[in-house]
Amino acid sequence: MTDQHPPATRFRLDIAYDGTDFSGWARQPGLRTVQGVLEDAIARLFGRRGDEPGLTVAGRTDAGVHATGQVAHVDLHARHAEALTRQNRRDTVIQSPGEVFARRMNGVLGRRSDVVVTSASEAPDGFDARFSASWRRYAYRIADDVTGRNPLERNTVVWHPGALDVEAMDAAARELVGLHDFGAYCKPREGATTIRTLQDFRWSRDGAGYVVAEVKADAFCHSMVRSLTGACVSVGEGRLAAADLVRLRDAGARTSAFAVMPAHGLVLVQVGYPEDDLLAARAELTRAKRTLN
Repeated sequence: MTDQHPPATRFRLDIAYDGTDFSGWARQPGLRTVQGVLEDAIARLFGRRGDEPGLTVAGRTDAGVHATGQVAHVDLHARHAEALTRQNRRDTVIQSPGEVFARRMNGVLGRRSDVVVTSASEAPDGFDARFSASWRRYAYRIADDVTGRNPLERNTVVWHPGALDVEAMDAAARELVGLHDFGAYCKPREGATTIRTLQDFRWSRDGAGYVVAEVKADAFCHSMVRSLTGACVSVGEGRLAAADLVRLRDAGARTSAFAVMPAHGLVLVQVGYPEDDLLAARAELTRAKRTLN
């Protein structure tokens, strides 16, 4: 019996986008989303008939959140993968199928697009953009009264009145690192766990004087980064202490003790993966239910 579904080729896409005019990553009816724009570009590129799976992403970002290091994968039918091996007669350098894919995608998206495929490549066996990931790293930028305000960066930097105590914020952030239930810092979703390993959390001033958070975890639950940064800002203002953040975390309940920070200061910077021979095992581990043990 002939196989009616020839094997697909999985491609990894590395993606950057300005989240200002997107209603988040995930496709939603009637709304402009990153996933929707990219999947529409794939459809135009290959003349899809709706018979292929869409993009699987490392981590869904909320409306207004940006990315310089987002990762997704897509499975292309053999005929579409084959099309990526055909070189343009004007090409003087032979390109890999991934390079051709990225170039053609960006051609469809346009030169002024607010989403760009920074690279594409054939994925190694076992790769899953979401489940194979070992960690995600975000950055959050704030301009306080020490820094001043640059209107050219108003869509990527949060303006905050007053001066923040960055050393106190950094000390408080480090107290939260580790394997914990972060339910107090997440918007709950039915059936989803809020247990996460916060691998690194620190604050500093960069060369331009911006107050910058670096947050790294195996995964993040909904609004977790913006809640964590909001709690630390309350410490920087002198309204909360580091011990308060730990107490709130261990209480495990949502609280109004601090404000969730605006989305536009947040950038997904990088997604980390293990060595190729460990990808499948990592995906299996990630799919397992998280516990505090």
